[in-house]
Amino acid sequence: MTDGNASLTDYLKSWPLYLLPHRLLSRSVRAVARCRIRPLKNVLMRAFIRKFGVDLSEAQEPSISGYPDFNSFFTRALRPGVRPLTTLRQALACPVDGFVSQAGNLDQDRLVQAKGHDYSLLRLLGGNAQRAAPFTNGRFATLYLSPRDYHRIHMPVTGRLLETIYIPGRLFSVAPHTTRTIPGLFARNERLVCLFDTATGPMAVVMVGAIFVSSMETVWGGVVNPGLAACIRQQRHDLPGTAAVVLDQGAELGRFNMGSTVILLFGRDRVRWTDDLRPGTPVRTGQLLGYTLSPARAPRG
Repeated sequence: MTDGNASLTDYLKSWPLYLLPHRLLSRSVRAVARCRIRPLKNVLMRAFIRKFGVDLSEAQEPSISGYPDFNSFFTRALRPGVRPLTTLRQALACPVDGFVSQAGNLDQDRLVQAKGHDYSLLRLLGGNAQRAAPFTNGRFATLYLSPRDYHRIHMPVTGRLLETIYIPGRLFSVAPHTTRTIPGLFARNERLVCLFDTATGPMAVVMVGAIFVSSMETVWGGVVNPGLAACIRQQRHDLPGTAAVVLDQGAELGRFNMGSTVILLFGRDRVRWTDDLRPGTPVRTGQLLGYTLSPARAPRG
């Protein structure tokens, strides 16, 4: 299958990914990224900084000697104030650093992956029609985090956590050349779906894993997939007797332990993206991403 944006080089770079042992590679990277042998972890960090142009001046810890292992460096916190949160009324804040892969309206339950490629909302959310229904004909934004980016994820709006769904899958790269060439990429890769109730209605934050992404974390549950599980795991957070998880706009939601993609979902006529939110647009955590359209209300308790 080809499309207008994919080149022969894209396909040559993507095809070998089908043959690689994704999980074995991810387990290996997980071990190396958590190695605390000082010379090794320092060499890895310096090489990574040179290759990807990482700006450590924004980090809360600007020296590599302050990180016990590579993973701590990769998931580094930023200095207070370097990512100011939008203060505009009814604003949606960007949850990550990176750039826009795609953004727009769902066509029934179809999301655009790249020119010539779309995929199923139902499959993305784990095959549950009731879970997918609130987002049919809604709005989506797909945000790609490159290796050099800040890798923590923050809340676009204040919300109360309803449910999380861990969905196992492949671990294809999610770099631009693979989104242009691998059909249904985001609905095939491992992912964590976080469903929230917000003042503008249901919101989904989907954390999509990728090759070398050996785990994802949330602030309420810690590491989500330490054993690279092989079955769907659902956890309800809205049941009687369950401690409520309410996160303010801009609060940290979770993090990737290597780079990947976040997909935001909202219901029909609930939000409007800014006019400049086009594929390839750089974005930063906390900046204005769009506006809520429904009357403001507090998330249901």
